[in-house]
Amino acid sequence: MQTLAQTLSAQSVNSSLTQLLFTLADTSKAISVAVRRGALAGVLGATDQENVQGETQKKLDVITNDMLKNALKTDGHVRGLASEEEDYVVEVNTQGEYLVCFDPLDGSSNIDINSLVGTIFSILPAPTGALNEQSFLQAGRQQVAAGYVLYGPSTMMALTTGQGTQFYTLDPDSQEFLLTDDNVQITPDTAEFAINMSNQRFWEAPVQTYIADLLLGEIGPREQSFNMRWIAAMVGDVHRVLCRGGIFTYPTDNKNPARPFKLRLMYEANPMALLVEQAGGKASTGYETILDIQPTAIHQRVAVILGSANEVDTCLSYHGIDYSEEPSID
Repeated sequence: MQTLAQTLSAQSVNSSLTQLLFTLADTSKAISVAVRRGALAGVLGATDQENVQGETQKKLDVITNDMLKNALKTDGHVRGLASEEEDYVVEVNTQGEYLVCFDPLDGSSNIDINSLVGTIFSILPAPTGALNEQSFLQAGRQQVAAGYVLYGPSTMMALTTGQGTQFYTLDPDSQEFLLTDDNVQITPDTAEFAINMSNQRFWEAPVQTYIADLLLGEIGPREQSFNMRWIAAMVGDVHRVLCRGGIFTYPTDNKNPARPFKLRLMYEANPMALLVEQAGGKASTGYETILDIQPTAIHQRVAVILGSANEVDTCLSYHGIDYSEEPSID
């Protein structure tokens, strides 16, 4: 099997981006150890702090954020970083060529029950001039690389540098990420959907109708049975979609009118959308393609509908929108 280094070399990824990806991969190995030690290391449970989103921080949220921040500060190729756990963007190196956005531990509410969690990251080119929040506000198609590391029964990384989506598995003996799928492809059709059904009464009418038709199965207008899956961690649900197809959605809802969206654009929706599109799937808010959104804030939230291309198109048809054309990939 090829190592991560060998695969990036074969893809002719430049040396600075390669080094940055090594930094993220090596830090994820250390995070994997911290996650696996769990209660033995006293890292479970919540802190008495909230992040900028008003969410109570878990101990491992803070620990993994610091691990990534410290590693990126010593990398040399990072101009600045933005994290779910940081109120503001952080300047790193004035000579750095890249910006890194990340969710250090997606699904951290799962950690206390020993369920799936992961790290999501997005890499953007650093513009010239002074670093500020505006520097980061680039559409998702500007990403030069994106991926996640899933901490499960094995530690796996999904990665794209714009040359398809690849899976790597961490070899516990050599501590190398080894290429285990060089061309991940999402099946265009599916019989699985993932959604938080507890929010059903708060959804917009198009999503209400779409999910109702799925639940009717063979006796409904879709004339086929569907299974629901829900891990409650985007990284786990998207990994399942990449592995065997499906549709994952966290749609607009009116549970809190001041906050109609759940997932963050810059370090959740954008990197996952790039991985999905590079694997032949589609990603939308229900009204626009995620990778074409012009961000307005580093912690901006959006609705997300992504996965098997034909099923995403069907879902979008309930919104009265035709996205049947293939997405453009720069």
